[in-house]
Amino acid sequence: MKTPPFSDAAREETGSLLRQVQYGNALSLPDSEPMPEIGPRCHEVRIPDRDHSWRVIYRIDPEHVLVVAVFAKSTQQTPEFIKAACRARLRRYDQEKRGHANG
Repeated sequence: MKTPPFSDAAREETGSLLRQVQYGNALSLPDSEPMPEIGPRCHEVRIPDRDHSWRVIYRIDPEHVLVVAVFAKSTQQTPEFIKAACRARLRRYDQEKRGHANG
């Protein structure tokens, strides 16, 4: 997976926040907000950086924290094409997971 050009500080902040989620800690504003329009248990982490405001969309599953998208946000709202891509990725993941459970 190609990583975005985060500064070192932004990379550390992203890792710290996602680690908190992995340990079962709930994040809230200003660090993270729910994204129910993508799906249940989906959230968006906000990472301020030098020249960009990065977003990491993730879903909290019982065994995993799935990172679904990472992008530089330049508008007030998350673009619909990003939300649609996240929904499609999660659908594919869930279908594959069901297929492995049945196979």
